[in-house]
Amino acid sequence: MHMYLTKSLLLWAGLLASSHGIAAELPREQPDALGMSGERLARIAPAMQRYIDAQLTPGVITAVMRHGKLVHFEAQGHMDVSAAKPMREDAIFRIASMTKPIASVALMMLWEEGHFQLRDPVSKFIPEFATTKVSTTADASGNTGELVAPKRPIQIRDMLTHTAGLANNYSGNVDAYRQAMSTPRPTSNAEQIRRLAALPLNYHPGAEWQYSAATNVVGHLVEIISGQPLDEFLQQRIFTPLDMTDTHFYLDDTKGGRLTTQYSPGKDKKIQMQDPGSEQSRWVTAPRNLFSGAGGLVSTVRDYLRFQQTMLNGGELDGRRILAPSTVSLMLENHTGELPLWLPGPGMGFGLGYGVVIDRGAAATPLSEGAAYWGGAYCTLSWIDPEQNLVGVLMTQVRPYSHINIRQDFQVLTYQAITD
Repeated sequence: MHMYLTKSLLLWAGLLASSHGIAAELPREQPDALGMSGERLARIAPAMQRYIDAQLTPGVITAVMRHGKLVHFEAQGHMDVSAAKPMREDAIFRIASMTKPIASVALMMLWEEGHFQLRDPVSKFIPEFATTKVSTTADASGNTGELVAPKRPIQIRDMLTHTAGLANNYSGNVDAYRQAMSTPRPTSNAEQIRRLAALPLNYHPGAEWQYSAATNVVGHLVEIISGQPLDEFLQQRIFTPLDMTDTHFYLDDTKGGRLTTQYSPGKDKKIQMQDPGSEQSRWVTAPRNLFSGAGGLVSTVRDYLRFQQTMLNGGELDGRRILAPSTVSLMLENHTGELPLWLPGPGMGFGLGYGVVIDRGAAATPLSEGAAYWGGAYCTLSWIDPEQNLVGVLMTQVRPYSHINIRQDFQVLTYQAITD
């Protein structure tokens, strides 16, 4: 413990002097001045190191901000194990579904401009959804059973909350869904969403919560309403104002070398390389014509901290406002009532683009009720906790990751350090 405490103090000395990695513009403060124990925060590093030493993850960056100040930042392990490439503070990660809150914010910015109401039918902007039917007995074999008209139209809010009934990768006609989304590779969001709208829904809109491609539709709605490709809108309206300099759908050659290698567990659960962290990665070489609101971005810990701190601040950072406080508050409300959410689990609800804690006892989580979070398929995670005025970010690159509890451990280790 003393070794990691000393390392933590040395890290703080480096942070105060350095403008590299997490960047000088992130305000910093000693944890004890903000109601957190520096000694207890030092428990995070050895816990993360155990996953690295067991070869369950190649490396990890963890960061915590409280009251708008950085109190913990630690880069450990490797970006690429075989190349013995140490984890950089400014490493770039595939953030997958952590794209969803960003795309949802983009759509709510257009809502603030008066372009639509949350209960408007999606077909107002995407006519193909006007004729989408509901399957009564869809299954993985391709049998759609009887097709009936939905009891009500799919609303824009349904897309933000995953209650639209869309076909997905988990139930119903799974093969048809997979083909519609990727085979052959669509050349635009418009083509992909047309394919999706042609499939029958798994259930009536608003009747169930089910994780789906709904945020793909959210991204396309941003394009239709704004008249801009999603990547351009996000760059102009969110990334540039918030100084998120390393958040992109695809990387150019100058940043490819900062992309972390992606790993998957082998039969013994130890990591093996899947996608290189270099200029050979598909995030550098892939055709740049499909921008998914559901999971296409790469980013850094520093950039995502800035995005989440903006949300915690009620839509503003460094004097630049992207949303009104009332809009952020609306997004962080539970919009799914008492519908069971199988992916987040008991005690969780869903807002507009975020999972939200509604019963921390049932959820068995250290997060406060009202905290909002989401993660990504490569084992990334971020949350904001308005009650504690806290932001947490963890980034690593392992997919799948259900065999490890690194994200849950980080949350516990963060909250046990709060002393006020």
